[in-house]
Amino acid sequence: MKLGIAANPRKPEAMRIAEHVVRTVGDRAEVAVSDETPSLAPERPHEAIDRWAPDLQIAIGGDGTFLYTLGRCEAPLLPINAGTVGVLAEIDGRSTGRVDEALERVLAGRYFLERRMKLAAELDGKLLPDVANEYVIHSTPVGKMGLFEIAVDGRGVGQIRADGVIAATPTGSTAYSLSSLGPIVDPALDALVLTTIAPFRLEPRSVVIEPLHTLTLRSIEEGREALVIADGQREFALPRSAAVTVYRSPRRAVLVRFGSRFFERLTGKRILPWSDAPIDEDDRADLPAAP
Repeated sequence: MKLGIAANPRKPEAMRIAEHVVRTVGDRAEVAVSDETPSLAPERPHEAIDRWAPDLQIAIGGDGTFLYTLGRCEAPLLPINAGTVGVLAEIDGRSTGRVDEALERVLAGRYFLERRMKLAAELDGKLLPDVANEYVIHSTPVGKMGLFEIAVDGRGVGQIRADGVIAATPTGSTAYSLSSLGPIVDPALDALVLTTIAPFRLEPRSVVIEPLHTLTLRSIEEGREALVIADGQREFALPRSAAVTVYRSPRRAVLVRFGSRFFERLTGKRILPWSDAPIDEDDRADLPAAP
């Protein structure tokens, strides 16, 4: 088996976990380490993530690290959290026992693959990188509202004055879209989530759209341009009246899973709209009796 290992070099905990992963795998797999962490396992080959073609890619850090790796590698990704929010993570890297168990299961082939929707986009006919979370269309300069035109399948449906607009996947519904009061969407679904950022008026901020549709977004504010930001990683200028068209990508984000579920992964992260705390017996007395 070929394993790729990438870690956030700016997180000491991620680097510590990565060193443990390399030692634990030993010679039971062919290992290549990202060339962005030259100090990690210098005895191993180091390759650019987008040039190495592993059977499985391990990424260690937070959601930004996972998205960065997903954007550069099409191999199935095992995300190991290094102490940040890590909504996408399958393993808590702070538990050495869980990391070791996950590695044993990977080496034995005892895992399944979860395939999640990605978005693709074109900016005036030029393809942009696919995203697993979202495209953000934001006015420039920051702190100034823009005026955005929205079309579905090429037909205009309205305009919105706001700081920006987010076109998100269900995976991205718990990221920037959620912080802009968007809905939580189960990532097992395919859907387009359109959320406005700090709109001038207080209409509902999000719409969930069937995934076969395309969204076309323009910045139409006189004398103002905008940016398209792909998964918080890469930025592209969006001149006034230029169009960015967003649609479901034919490619998928592929994540390695051992059986944990979406809601379990969100528990304890203050994301779900209900309390994580169990109901104690005193509180149960106030609940209506079951039918």
